[in-house]
Amino acid sequence: MKSAYRQMERSWKSPKEMEGWKAMLIQFRREGTVTRAESPTRIGRARELGYKAKQGFVIVRVKVPRGRRKTPKPAGGRRPKASGRFYPLMKSFQVVAEERAQRKFPNLRMLNSYWVGEDGINKWYECIMVDPHHGSIKSDKNINWIVSGKQKGRANRGLTSAGRKARGLRHRGKMG
Repeated sequence: MKSAYRQMERSWKSPKEMEGWKAMLIQFRREGTVTRAESPTRIGRARELGYKAKQGFVIVRVKVPRGRRKTPKPAGGRRPKASGRFYPLMKSFQVVAEERAQRKFPNLRMLNSYWVGEDGINKWYECIMVDPHHGSIKSDKNINWIVSGKQKGRANRGLTSAGRKARGLRHRGKMG
């Protein structure tokens, strides 16, 4: 017999075939760019990444626009070749989502994040954030490492899993 979490995660392998996928995306579009969620959309994935259903843990859903980023048009005369304006970011949309959530909730610490959906215009990620001042976090020996002052602004310094991947630090010892 397979666990319920494993079955839920198996349905996320092909999310467009899930029941209620379109309705979920419509709801996400109506929300703001950074919104606090009541509970994780993908509970199995959230628990894999360290989420616990207790006080002090916060789930934040972030919307990031897809596509390349536009740079300002250069002032002054230039040949057309020099006015390239659309450049790819050197970090993933997931890292951008984590940074936005960190900016919106500066009193919380970023633990991790995961993908929850995308359409032609946006991508959505859910970020697991932790309140370092909450008593239940301070007393939990598995997560109280995040209370230390060194963990401030983890997302902005590329210390989360997605940030480390963007910096090329995810797989040690593998060449090529």
